[in-house]
Amino acid sequence: MPTARKVIIIGSGPAGLTAALYTARANLNPLIIEGVEAGGQLMLTTMVENYPGYRDGIMGPDLMAGMRSQAEKFGGDMVQGNVTAVDLCARPIIVRTSEAEYATRSLIIATGASARLLGLPSERQLMGHGVSTCATCDGYFFRGQEIAVVGGGDSAMEEAVFLTRFATKVTGVRRRDSLRASKIMQDKARANEKIAWMLDSEVKDIHANGTGEVTAMVVHNHKTNEQTTIPVAGVFVAIGHTPNTALFRGQLEMDAGGYIITHDGTKTSVEGVFACGDVQDHIYRQAVTAAGSGCMAALDAERYLERIPEHLQTI
Repeated sequence: MPTARKVIIIGSGPAGLTAALYTARANLNPLIIEGVEAGGQLMLTTMVENYPGYRDGIMGPDLMAGMRSQAEKFGGDMVQGNVTAVDLCARPIIVRTSEAEYATRSLIIATGASARLLGLPSERQLMGHGVSTCATCDGYFFRGQEIAVVGGGDSAMEEAVFLTRFATKVTGVRRRDSLRASKIMQDKARANEKIAWMLDSEVKDIHANGTGEVTAMVVHNHKTNEQTTIPVAGVFVAIGHTPNTALFRGQLEMDAGGYIITHDGTKTSVEGVFACGDVQDHIYRQAVTAAGSGCMAALDAERYLERIPEHLQTI
């Protein structure tokens, strides 16, 4: 068995890198396993204008690069790779990647959540250039323009209503003939004069101009079998998120949606294991809240390690 480290962090988004910074500054020499999509969802974001301290905004990848560099400066060890298995019952905890096996006295899970997408090639290409999965993050960029929201649940209704603060018109696209959102959310959205509805409809493609910015979406109506091109400057995909928790299924307590349940800060159902960021937050899902919970997880892990006899903490 490899020599146990004091703390391992799985994930390198705002939560994971903030946890890395705090544990590194606490002289815990954290090992950060970045994952396949290093940097998290902000790597798909162009301009971030709502992260404190950046008055003129900052590009998502630049923000993550700065956080990564800061964590490394204070002693965080970065390892590229994807975790393939964990044993949370073992003491020390075992973390495996395809290249190596690690042991740790404490574990911080910051694996995030992945936005569900429509599966269109153009969707991936235009992500951050008119296609978005976060109205709170990007709505401001569409002042005075016409946009669309895809989805029929509560989150889609919330995003559609929120986006009417900026857009002149919001077209809601839903592939079924009815919305599945709660009645109160449906009533609120339907009462908004800026929101139009295209039910029984599915987005088949997203068009862009020569500079790579969204100009229109192609919508297919299942009832009439007609295909229509709708001019829009942005398409917000709001069909839900999937927490990246498959690794921990059966080992940690989770809610019905698969999000890790935390208590007393970031503690999970297994002692010495902490969770932060979108992997345990299905409500706020912001970079700043993820970073805040990453700080909490680091402090929780540090306090946990202080209770372990010193001879067991030797790296």
